[in-house]
Amino acid sequence: MEHVITEQMIEDYRQSLIKEEKSVATVQKYLHDLGVFRDFAGEKPIDKETMIRYKEYLLRNYLTSSINSMLAGVNGFLKFFGWYDCVVKTIKSQKGLFRREDRELSREEYKKLLAVAKAAGKMRLWHILQTICSTGIRVSELRFITVEAVKAGYADVHLKGKNRRIILPQKLIALLKEYIRENGIIKRSVFVTRGGRPVDRSNLYHEIQKLCKIADIAGSKGFPHNFRHLFACIYYEQEKNLANLADVLGHSNMNTTRIYVRSGWKKQVQILDEMDLVAVTAA
Repeated sequence: MEHVITEQMIEDYRQSLIKEEKSVATVQKYLHDLGVFRDFAGEKPIDKETMIRYKEYLLRNYLTSSINSMLAGVNGFLKFFGWYDCVVKTIKSQKGLFRREDRELSREEYKKLLAVAKAAGKMRLWHILQTICSTGIRVSELRFITVEAVKAGYADVHLKGKNRRIILPQKLIALLKEYIRENGIIKRSVFVTRGGRPVDRSNLYHEIQKLCKIADIAGSKGFPHNFRHLFACIYYEQEKNLANLADVLGHSNMNTTRIYVRSGWKKQVQILDEMDLVAVTAA
């Protein structure tokens, strides 16, 4: 039996992703990646050989992490319709041993971004960056920072079938109470767009990129998730407890948490040099 992808099948797959409670961004990503595959395959029926050629095409044009991400959507579609004979394996690769210095946001750079935001009158952004960096929440969890949560001192997050409680630092509570009062926010999410929608990753990314340009900080460091990353690094440096950090970040797998606390390359060089296990001269 030939495997031919139809528009109705794509719609059925989309509905299945929604029923699985995948996020809107994930559904869009899977469907986009499926579209990339369809452009590659053309109108011909799908078989294992087509999938292998597509995988080889991805290997020539994308990074491993991107390839596996793109294959996930296509393989998910194939499995949903029982086309297991076409499914291909993802690329195996060792996780990076060190954090990339060109993407590493330091505490000093974070403070500099805050100063620039405040000087420019970007007070919503100023409060958002401090909220993420002092709690370690994800951007998608910002909408749970409500007036009620600020009053209670914690936010209960409900996403993708998981529940967790985020504790708000006392200094942050004081800042947010003042922000709420000054902006006449009565209830629900503290951080919303002019249209009343919760601030999303795209909104934040463009605002942070502008800050980085003014502050003369590399744009590669100016993405929203980096502030959660900075929180994780500082928390681990202080507590040295990976299990506690995993709980705070909401990770179900501690291997995910380890990614956040890897040492930078320069730090590893420093440690190895301090071990002093190489003779200075051969004499």
